[in-house]
Amino acid sequence: MTTPHMPGLRAPDPHQTEIMDRAGRLAERFAERVQGNDVGSVFPRDNYDDLHAAGYLRLGMPVAYGGEGASVFDLVLAQEILGRADASTALVAGMHYSLLGRVIDAGAWPEPVLADICGTIARAGGTINNCVTETELGSISRGGLPAMTGEPAEGGWLVSGRKIFVTGAPVLRFLATAVVLPATDEAPQGELASALVEGGSQGLSLEDTWSGSLGLRGCGNYDVIYDRVFVPDARIVERVKVGGPRRPQGASAWALPLAAISLGIGQAACDTACHYANNRVPAALGAPIAGQPHIQAWIGQMDVQLRAARSVLHETARAAAAGVLAGPALASAVAACKYLCSNAACSVTETALRVAGGFSMTRALPLERYFRDARGALFQPPQDDLALMALGRAAMEADRTRG
Repeated sequence: MTTPHMPGLRAPDPHQTEIMDRAGRLAERFAERVQGNDVGSVFPRDNYDDLHAAGYLRLGMPVAYGGEGASVFDLVLAQEILGRADASTALVAGMHYSLLGRVIDAGAWPEPVLADICGTIARAGGTINNCVTETELGSISRGGLPAMTGEPAEGGWLVSGRKIFVTGAPVLRFLATAVVLPATDEAPQGELASALVEGGSQGLSLEDTWSGSLGLRGCGNYDVIYDRVFVPDARIVERVKVGGPRRPQGASAWALPLAAISLGIGQAACDTACHYANNRVPAALGAPIAGQPHIQAWIGQMDVQLRAARSVLHETARAAAAGVLAGPALASAVAACKYLCSNAACSVTETALRVAGGFSMTRALPLERYFRDARGALFQPPQDDLALMALGRAAMEADRTRG
């Protein structure tokens, strides 16, 4: 398959071209299913069989664990292509890599645990995702503490509680579940930890509370209920004392492939609007509406917004992959990318509706789905206000440093 057109993209190298072509072949299959899945709020299990067979979910894993060692920039290129076809499936894959990439880069889990988790996924398929949100908790990115608890048991812990908005729940091989462990002398307020729960464990059940949602209807954002689910002690990781410092949100470069999904949605909307404009010939006009100045201006506005967001995203991903962007500078850059890409997608998908007029409100065109799906990113961390606050603080700190 020919590599999809990405305005403003520097020519990819052969390795990246192969990855993009692989993503393109998958995207063609997903595009055939996505409309029916959206209408019926169907979780597309077939997509994950295809992702596993193509090795897509192994791309970013280290070679030593059965992966291909793809960089964060490689995944940014691939995820935009998947996002054009099926944003819901791209989101599940993106969250899979967001978690694994951060853990691998930070050395956050013991090596045997990481090797076991990655090796199992590489062999058997499935994905991994964080399971943190609870009804009363609100956003974990704003500092809330989970109500879910872990109870000591022989050889491990019994985990009980309920998580909501668990993206990709039906195909999760592992659920990295935020729990609070009991108080000890060393941790008088208890510990916040991540329990690596294996999908299908006894006491684990799913509830579809996502069908009919506004957008991303195929992403399987189900509730997960844990009823004394056993987790071996070795799979309780990233333990921190309650009341102590917590890992900052959005500080990993591996959040960038998630931003690329928004670009994919926006580019799909722009492409659809272009095709519609070139082929829509109203009887009163007698020529394609593409010749109308206001249509040209709207499409030009969409194109320039996507170009700008893509340029910043690619520059950031390249720098992160090369190891020249880290620490607070990386956190600020990731927040900027997320903000720019998600808001560009929201703006572009709205303008695309104007291009197609009344037809955009019907299922004759996918524009109404793009419009809905683009808005899902607004509620993923860092949310706009937190991103802008962080960027503002960083800019003022830079000014103080310059003195």
